[in-house]
This record gives sequence, C-alpha cells and structure tokens, in this order.
Amino acid sequence: MNNENHTVAVLGAGTMGAGIATVTARAGYRTILFDIDEHNLRRGIGTVHGFFDKSVRLGKLDADDGRAAKEALSGTTELAELGPCTVLIEAVVEDLAVKTELFGRLDGIIAESALLHTNTSTLSVTGIASGSRYPERVVGTHYCNPAPLMKLVELADGRHTAGWAHRSTAEFLASLAKTAVVTEDRPGFIVNRFLIPWENSCIRALESGLGSKEAIDAAVPGALGQPMGPFRLLDIVGMDIHQQVATRLYEQLRDPRFFPPPMVDRMVSAGDLGRKTGRGFYEYDDTRLFGS
Repeated sequence: MNNENHTVAVLGAGTMGAGIATVTARAGYRTILFDIDEHNLRRGIGTVHGFFDKSVRLGKLDADDGRAAKEALSGTTELAELGPCTVLIEAVVEDLAVKTELFGRLDGIIAESALLHTNTSTLSVTGIASGSRYPERVVGTHYCNPAPLMKLVELADGRHTAGWAHRSTAEFLASLAKTAVVTEDRPGFIVNRFLIPWENSCIRALESGLGSKEAIDAAVPGALGQPMGPFRLLDIVGMDIHQQVATRLYEQLRDPRFFPPPMVDRMVSAGDLGRKTGRGFYEYDDTRLFGS
C-alpha cells in the first residue's frame, strides 16, 4: 500500500485506539482519530504526541520524523469527517451492539472501496460485520497491546470477508511493519486463548501468596524469556480491559480458567486500573500508556 494515497481512521481514542493511531501515523499515513467524547479524543491525541516526543528525546526517532508523524495525526468527534478514509480501524468498547451500530452508521459515509477493520479480541468478526451493508470488506485485525511496541497482529476473516479484502489488509499491515498471523474467527483468537488464562493464573498465584508481584514479575522474564512480567503488562493493558476480555471469553467458552479472579473485581472497583490511573499493581508518576 502506498501510504501517500491513503487516509486511515481509527475509531476510539482509548488505549488501543491511541496505540494504533501511533502506529499508522508513524508509518506515514494521514490518520484521523475519532471519538464521540472530546475529552477522550484530546487525551488520545496527547498520548500519541507524547510517544513521539519521548521517542525523539531518547534518540529512537529523528526529530523531523517525529514532527511529521505528529502532523500526520488529526482528530474529530464527527463521524461524517471519515468519508475520505480508505482504511477504518474500529477500536471502541468490546460490546457487540456498540460495534454493529457503529458499522451500520458508517455505511452511508465511507467509500465503497474502503476497508473496515475491527480490533476485537473476543467477539465474532462475522457478528460485527453483520452490522455493515458491506460484510465482505470487514476484517478482524487484533493488534497486540501495547500496539506501538508489539509487532504481532492477528488477522481473522469473517464468514463473508472477500479474498481481496484479506489480501489488501495483509498488505496494509506489512506497510506498518507488523507481522500478521492468520487465525480463525473464534473467541479470543490465538493470543487471548493463551494469554487470559495465564494472566489469571498469575493473579491467583499472587492472591494465594505464592510470591510477591515483584518476584513473579522477575521470574517470568528471567525464566520464560518474556519482555515483561504479567503485572507490568496488566498495568499497561488496564484491569478494566482485562476484566472485560476475561468475562467475555468466559461467557462464550464457559471455561473457568477465563473467569477473572476476585482481585480483578476489587482493583476495578477501587479504580486501580493500572498506568492510566496512576495505580494498579504498581504506582506511576508517568501515566502515559506506553513508552518508547
């Protein structure tokens, strides 16, 4: 894909939306970040700008490239402004009714050649596509979190996804320097089928006193070769997001390994969601959702 000829829309300015917008703007795509809430939108744009500024300070991004990436990003609360976009990436709340309603609203706005991507990680791509008049253009693209740092994207076709849409999506992901892994349209795809039970097991180990959060977070990278421990990762993802994903998967699979442990509910009720609130398993002065 030639990024000079495409404009990307990212719908939803939360953790995932801001992360995906960072990726597309850094790749040189004109990127429009959409959110229905002006405050959320401003915060999302600030998160993206903060990532680029820090990357420049650390010498990981050239100053001119950082400035260009920031200039490539704009924001809107008006869905009608997404009409010129050729790729639209939905990253709103993990609720089937919300997603299908949003795709239905896009029908009368976007060009017939536009690709429609959903970043769902637990819901059916086919079910989400049912909200669109063009289900053949809907493709699941689940970006691993944090999106600016993780290379992997799960690519899942819905029942009516066209071959050309799949191929164009694969080309788009390659242009973002992402590694696409094709998976079936099943709850959790590949990553969350493994990740959520593992994270729940780590939380239960902490609850039972098997080890401190520091000990478990040190053991996992040290012995298993993971880039970070489970509690550092959960603080980036957000405990509210983990709770939602785990609950959705449990509802569909009825496997007790997916059911969130009691500690998850207590932390969410207390507002200890992780880095974005300044406190989760750890406390943070810097509440930016991803570093560089």
